[in-house]
Amino acid sequence: MRCTYKYPSTGYKIIKAFWSKNPVKGVEPRDLSEDPEYSQRIQYLGDKQQNCNIRLSHVTLKDEHMYYFRFITDKPGVKWIGYPGVTLTVTELQVESPERVTEGDSVNLRCKSSCALTDRATFIWYRNSQPLTERRDRNNELLLQSVRREDSGRYSCAVDGHTHISPAVQLNVM
Repeated sequence: MRCTYKYPSTGYKIIKAFWSKNPVKGVEPRDLSEDPEYSQRIQYLGDKQQNCNIRLSHVTLKDEHMYYFRFITDKPGVKWIGYPGVTLTVTELQVESPERVTEGDSVNLRCKSSCALTDRATFIWYRNSQPLTERRDRNNELLLQSVRREDSGRYSCAVDGHTHISPAVQLNVM
């Protein structure tokens, strides 16, 4: 998550700067780097002076929240929180498949994501949870030419270098 801020020249010194999530009015927000759910996955990239960027790794759907940057000064009671915050939206990969497939057809399966992937993203395809090792490609499509009944199964995809695999889609060859 990226953020920049301009600390007002009030003469106060920042003694703590951190990220939190879903603040509750009247409750001091928790520093994500001290939260066991985040502590091993969060990396502070900013300088805590004007740049408050962080990197959150191994993101899952549970990480979908509104996140806020917070800093506390050396003067008791003087602290700020960045509103409106940063919304993290997490999307899953999905396999698009035709509904009906007949033996002898050519079938094109597509691995889709609403995330912006780099041009260098490499896709891995799976059938019945087993990798189709010859199907590692920079193209997000799996072309099955002249399908047979043996090609039936549950197909899923992943982006190489990431642990998340899409939900499987059943392909039935008639």
